[in-house]
Order: sequence, then C-alpha cells, then structure tokens
Amino acid sequence: MRSPLPMKRRDLLGAGIAAASIGALGSIAPASAEPIAPHALIEYSASEIAAMIRARKVSAREVVDACYARIDAVNPRINAVVAQCRARAYAEAGQADALLAQGRLLGPLHGVPFTAKDSFDTAGVVSTGGTLGRKDFVPGRDATAIARVRAAGAILLGKTNTPEFTLGGGARETYNLLHGQTYNPYGEGYLCSGSSGGAGAIVAAAGAYFDIGSDYGGSIRGPAFANGIAGIKPTYGRVPRTGHIVGYGGPFDNFQEIGPLARRVADLSLILPIIMGPDDSDAAMAPVPLGDPAQVDLSKLRIAWYIDNGSIRVSREVQAMIERCVGYFTKLGCKARQDRPPRFKELADARAAFSGADGREFMRRLMRKHGTTQPSPGLNIKGSELPSSEFTRLCEQMDAIKSEQLAWFEQYDLILCPVTWRAPQKVTSEYLMPPEWGAGYGGMTSEYNTTGWPAGVVRAGTSKDSPGLPLGIHVVAQPWRDDIVLAALAHIEKQTGGWRMPGI
Repeated sequence: MRSPLPMKRRDLLGAGIAAASIGALGSIAPASAEPIAPHALIEYSASEIAAMIRARKVSAREVVDACYARIDAVNPRINAVVAQCRARAYAEAGQADALLAQGRLLGPLHGVPFTAKDSFDTAGVVSTGGTLGRKDFVPGRDATAIARVRAAGAILLGKTNTPEFTLGGGARETYNLLHGQTYNPYGEGYLCSGSSGGAGAIVAAAGAYFDIGSDYGGSIRGPAFANGIAGIKPTYGRVPRTGHIVGYGGPFDNFQEIGPLARRVADLSLILPIIMGPDDSDAAMAPVPLGDPAQVDLSKLRIAWYIDNGSIRVSREVQAMIERCVGYFTKLGCKARQDRPPRFKELADARAAFSGADGREFMRRLMRKHGTTQPSPGLNIKGSELPSSEFTRLCEQMDAIKSEQLAWFEQYDLILCPVTWRAPQKVTSEYLMPPEWGAGYGGMTSEYNTTGWPAGVVRAGTSKDSPGLPLGIHVVAQPWRDDIVLAALAHIEKQTGGWRMPGI
C-alpha cells in the first residue's frame, strides 16, 4: 500500500502538476499490441515513459522489470543502489496497470519507476543515511518529497548510496563504511561526485528514470556534472526538507535544498511542480508558483559568465565548454558579459568558517541522534569552537554579501559558470579532501546554497582529460526564477544532445 501524503493538499502546486494530470487522463488508450524491447525501454526519459504507460504502449510491470534487469546488470560494477523493494514495486506496478485498465490515473508519474537517495526516509524501506547507527532503520512514513512523487504515481525501486549523513565522503565523495564506494558508470574506477552520487550514477546508467536528491553544497549539481545527466537545486524555500536526514532548522538551515535528478531536462520540469510547496512542517517553505519554462523568451536573457571563482581557474576544456554554451545564447541575440558576483570568494570563505564555528558539534549531534559510534573516515567531526562574537560576525558578513550580490544580479537574468574546475577524477585511496579540491569544487557550487538562488546542471560535453567522462554546465538564475534555469538547461541540452548511454 502507498503511504498517505503527510500534509494537506497544497493550494499552490504550480500549473505543471494539474496540467499534466488533466492531459494524462485524456490520453488513456487501449493496450498496444506492439511490444517494446526492454533494452529500449530503459533509454526513454521519465516524461516519455509516463506517456507510453498512459497510452498503454507498455505496462508499468514491464517498465519495472526492465529497470530491475538493468540494475542487476550494472550495480555490481557501480554500487549505486544499496537497498531494493522489489516485491512492493511489482505489487504497485500491478495496481497501476489495473487502475489504468479501469480508466483511472494516479497522477502524472503513473507507473514510472524511480530511486531515492538513501538520506530520505522511505516508509517500509531501510533508510540508512549512510551511517552505521541506522543500518537497520525502517521508517514508518515517507519524506515529503518521496510521498509526493509516490502520490503522483511513481514506483520506488530502491535507495541510492550517499556519503555518511550526505556530508562525510571526503575525497572519495560517495563513500561510507556501511555501503562502500560508488563509481561512475562512464569510467571504471572514476568518482561519481556526491553526495547524490548513487542517484547520479544509476540514473545515468538507465537503471531508474529519476531520483530525488539533496544539495547542501553542490550535492545534486556535482553528480549531474560527473554523470552526464540533468539536475536542479531549486530556490531555497521551494521544496520541503521534511524526512531528510539533514533536514530543516538550526544555524545551517538555508544551505539545504531538495531537487530531482533525471536524464532529461523535461523530466525536471515535470517533477519539480510535484514535490514543491509547503507541507505544514518545514517552516521555511513558501507557496510561490513555478513559472512555465516554455514561456521564457531566451533571446532576451542578460547573461553573466565566468571561469574563475577567485581561488582557482578551470581547466582549458571546462573553459571551452562554458564559452561554447555562452555562444548558444549569443546566437539567439542575448547579451553576455564575463562577470561574477562580487565578493564571491569572501562569501565562500565566510561560509566555510561559519560551518565549523560550532567545533563540528552539528556532526557529533547527528551521530548521537542516530546511534553511530564509528564515523566514516571522510566525516569531519573535530574542530575548535569560535567565540560567539565571531559566530555573529560571520552571520552578519554572509548576510551583507548576499545583499550585495542580489543587487548585482539585477543587471542579469542568468549566470553560466563551472560546477567544478576539471573533469571527474579517479577514486583515490585518501579520505581527506586536498585543499585545492575544496577551492575548486565546493567554492563553485556552495556559493549558491548560501544565497539560495536556483541552480541546475546539464551535460554539455565530453572530457578528453578524463577520456569519455561527461562535462556539465552550471546555470544559475535569480530567486524564484527556477523556470529560467529550466529553460536555459533545455536550450543547452538541445544544442549538445545532453545525456548519452554509458557503455557499461
């Protein structure tokens, strides 16, 4: 049985979910007599497979079967899926097919299989958060975002790997003592980024049509970059964090956002309206409607772009990719200028100091709360407390810089910039992240967690430095203009082709 929604029905869901549901109800057709090969099924997008199920060209059970077959084939090599719920998934697929035969539709994701990052609570399915203290923990209810996609008809296949508490992978990114290392499907032994690394890897490998991830400092965008898929970190306040192991509240509240990862940008536009909106639990959420990406006039966008975060310059191939993407917009008539938000590095440095101001008590509290006595090697639990005066100063400094950056952004609609400074690298035997990795990675994505601006990534190239590995472009818009992010990502995807099936 599906768990009930743990909230009242929202008044403002955005036009997307209602339109999708109405359109879907009108498209139910007699079952097709033409079978589709399982290997072909897995390459479709979530939007396409949802339409095919509604049109009865394929059954939900056939699609679930194809996904599990693919997981069986690739997971021994990439270690992305760490828990499964096959009996329930097949039961729900059977229910979805029976309802469709009666002309009834659960929602716009009717019968679409997905996976969920193991940091989310999932009713009846083990939810570890990558920490030993929760190795046998089975929640009684779904996290809000999970409940919402299930209520829209999606079928949970299983859980995907994440570093401990989503924060403890270190240089190995998606690694923990409980489930081990997750690898990139495009290159044997390569990193898949983190912390939604298992999500990025299995979606890229076509084992699930989408995943729900979280982003505290780049944890959706990094895996989208490394695994050649699409992902969006929505505006802070759009998607509830309820039921996530690092949820809402406390001094670090505004760093965390929840969002989808999928192979195609259209799927992000389908899923985001479903998971967004207040849930009467996460107090920071606002009922702000989502604009229609199709209504964005791309030719009128004012674009800023940069290749330097103030600490490190990106590699030549990442620079070339960014410049190509800028060209996709200038050809439309857009005005573009090389520029970046003021005091960029200063904000990143302030956030880093602020995050450790409690002497890492935040991490130790998580361990105590969940009964973990042995942390993963990449989890930083040691530090020195800063005086309360310094804590207050850092808060005020970040707020002042954010205000200055917001004023700067009035002259632009879009930022094109790096996710990280180079292509994905080989998995290292080390756990502690080298200083240059922190400057090149977190300082290029965590900035936009601190500001709360919407940011997304889509595949825009292929690396020669790390042969065959994907490269992605980072797209940022003003607060609540997630529609502009989605429209820009879709335009880039149209030019580059976006996701490509890995050879695994």
